[in-house]
Amino acid sequence: MSSTTSNWRRRRQAARTRRALDRALTRSSSPAMRDELLTMANASGISLR
Repeated sequence: MSSTTSNWRRRRQAARTRRALDRALTRSSSPAMRDELLTMANASGISLR
């Protein structure tokens, strides 16, 4: 049971992170900031699907 709960929590956290990154990319003030956000996301292993 805890394995199912852990998987669910991990998926929800990943979804929240992707949404936050998407909002940050949308609000970025310059292409350089967008590139920096994408670089940090890639380094962290965040998938943007």
